[in-house]
Amino acid sequence: MNIRFLETFLWVARLRSFSSAADRLCTTQAAVSNRIATLEKDLGVRLFDRDLRNVSLTPAGERALAQAETIVRLAADLRLGVGDPHRLRGRVAIGTIDTIVYAWLPRLVEHVKSIYPEVDLDLTVDNSLTVARMLLEGQVDLALIAGPVLAPGCRNIELCSYGCVWVASPRLGLHGRRLMLEDIASQPIFAFSRGSQPHQNVQKLIESSGLDPHLVRILNSNSLATITRLVRDGMGVAVLPDVVVAEMLEREELVLLEVDARIPPLNLHAIFRDEPGSPLPGLIAHMAAAIAAGDPLDGHAALHTE
Repeated sequence: MNIRFLETFLWVARLRSFSSAADRLCTTQAAVSNRIATLEKDLGVRLFDRDLRNVSLTPAGERALAQAETIVRLAADLRLGVGDPHRLRGRVAIGTIDTIVYAWLPRLVEHVKSIYPEVDLDLTVDNSLTVARMLLEGQVDLALIAGPVLAPGCRNIELCSYGCVWVASPRLGLHGRRLMLEDIASQPIFAFSRGSQPHQNVQKLIESSGLDPHLVRILNSNSLATITRLVRDGMGVAVLPDVVVAEMLEREELVLLEVDARIPPLNLHAIFRDEPGSPLPGLIAHMAAAIAAGDPLDGHAALHTE
């Protein structure tokens, strides 16, 4: 029995769509249909009920699902246990956020290409909320975001935490003295996307300070490049992860503000769905954890996913 056909069956079952499974497997819908038809012929049962809008498992498909998962998982374990890790191949869609791009994503990409040269990476950079949704919908295989994501079937690995600091352009003249939140409330406050963890933290600070939230301007963006450019140009103040602004502080393009309103750290996680036959997201997640922690990596360490 063809393992690839079983993997196709699992993806159609998960995504409830032949076209979505084809996109995920980087093939055509016709190829997916042919694989499922061949598998159904081999088993002598119909695995899916299909209509114009929906694809659903038949009772026989439901019974086959757990056994197919076991077979695909065992095949993956065999490849990992006795195969050459450099021969692993496939495509992994990674969704991440600007903070990780600034901090260490290039090193992760470099290590992946070194250890798994036959693996292709698709990168999407957006806010944590959007990437988490993409993970749950099967559009990405691995999320490197401010997490965790508490959903069935999702595995969360702690990566690291970055402190958040108040910064501004030196031309605003706000640095070098202790400030209360009301001292900077006349300036626009740049924050991440509405609803994100950092945005919510800023909102909570304003609400707890007694300031009228309608009089404080919070400007949102999911682009760190946009935020840092506007703040460097003196358009307002921002709360940003320290790893993002370190070089700008060294170049004195930005200055630290001593604000008596502390923002909680940004806690980052690697999240992936524990899918049978798909070891690469977990392997790369553990690789990301080692890089975030500053641990040395080699080809053997990458295989320990515990």
